[in-house]
Amino acid sequence: MADNTGITAHPLRDALLREAHARPFESLEGPLQVSHLVLHTGTSGRSAEVAHMTELCERLQIDPPDAEAGHFILQARGFRLRWERHTEFSTYTVFVNGNETAPFAEPAMQRLPAQWLPDLPGELLAAMHVSLVPAAQADTSPAALARCFQPDSLAGSRCSGGAASVWTDFLADGDGFLRFLVVDESLNAMQAGRLIQRLLELETYRFMALLGFPLARELSPDITDMETRLGTLMDRLSTVAELADERELLSALSELSARVERMMARTNFRFSATAAYGTLVRRRLKALREQRIEGVSTLDEFMERRLAPALDTCVHMGERLERVSSRVSRAANLLRTRVDVALEAQNRDLLDSMNRRARLQLRLQETVEGLSVVIISYYAVSLIGYAFKGLSESGVRVDADIATALSIPVVVTVVAIGMRRVRGKVLRDDADAG
Repeated sequence: MADNTGITAHPLRDALLREAHARPFESLEGPLQVSHLVLHTGTSGRSAEVAHMTELCERLQIDPPDAEAGHFILQARGFRLRWERHTEFSTYTVFVNGNETAPFAEPAMQRLPAQWLPDLPGELLAAMHVSLVPAAQADTSPAALARCFQPDSLAGSRCSGGAASVWTDFLADGDGFLRFLVVDESLNAMQAGRLIQRLLELETYRFMALLGFPLARELSPDITDMETRLGTLMDRLSTVAELADERELLSALSELSARVERMMARTNFRFSATAAYGTLVRRRLKALREQRIEGVSTLDEFMERRLAPALDTCVHMGERLERVSSRVSRAANLLRTRVDVALEAQNRDLLDSMNRRARLQLRLQETVEGLSVVIISYYAVSLIGYAFKGLSESGVRVDADIATALSIPVVVTVVAIGMRRVRGKVLRDDADAG
């Protein structure tokens, strides 16, 4: 395919161009209520989510999403629902415009059919409510904030260059939802859309990053046990002298190596994902452009105090596992080298023994060969003596004893030469076969 310039375009060019605008920021104006759900679905399950969205569309008589859709916006009377499919999770965001009697008194989630929500595919991981309130209608006095948030955990800051202030305590309410109060000082529609989207993504990626933390704590005793086990095996490695003990030690190291590899296969994806999501959290915090409100922590400070240790724990556990794997590999290579050297020494001694036996066998063979010449010559000369005696008795004038005596050197010489040639032929045939 070629564009207007006549240059052949890459087959993925259009898809890459569309990807930059696949999930644009929405234009939002207050007063506004937003509810956001994050469901952990794994890497499969798209068809179930599309089918569930299609069921809601049919109930509301709205055109459903495509079967291969990865995101969809449902515009209904009184609310708007946005569904987005990600690598291992999906998000459902509900937007409702209008005033509330009080912040978070009428969450946007209430607009969805009550029978539809429980059947959402996946497992609920994060849930939050956002209330966007114009400054003229907002009350951010300590007493008013205390009605929405826990004062001891309150965090807040001015964001978007001072065009808005954001308040939260990062604690779940009675329904399990975190709350964010956004006070609109001078936001335009695009700024409001970007700010709310970043807050939603901040919490989404924070929860996804924290998925690795329980796994890291669970693995800590196992990693410690493997480090201890490896230390014990290394102590034995410096003292063993017998080949059988070295083979037993090599078997133990191989078993430990397999255990480490199984654990790495179990954790590599999760810890890598934790690092990636942690990076996204910090980027979203930086994009908020926070300014301090005296007396309360900023969102960035709260995250660094609570999230950073969890992320560091995951990184530390991953590094410990890598170090154990490297140490096991080095120990196994060292022990394998020792075993190989010991086997080579045994093989050398065995070859020396075989050479000695071969030399003894050669001497024995030469001795047997000499005896064989004597025995064969004796029988040959005896046969010749019988022949000469028979000739003498038949009237041929020959002295059988003298003739037999004269035949002895000839017979011995012929038998010896014959035996030597037979042995030479056997050796040549054996060499050719080898």
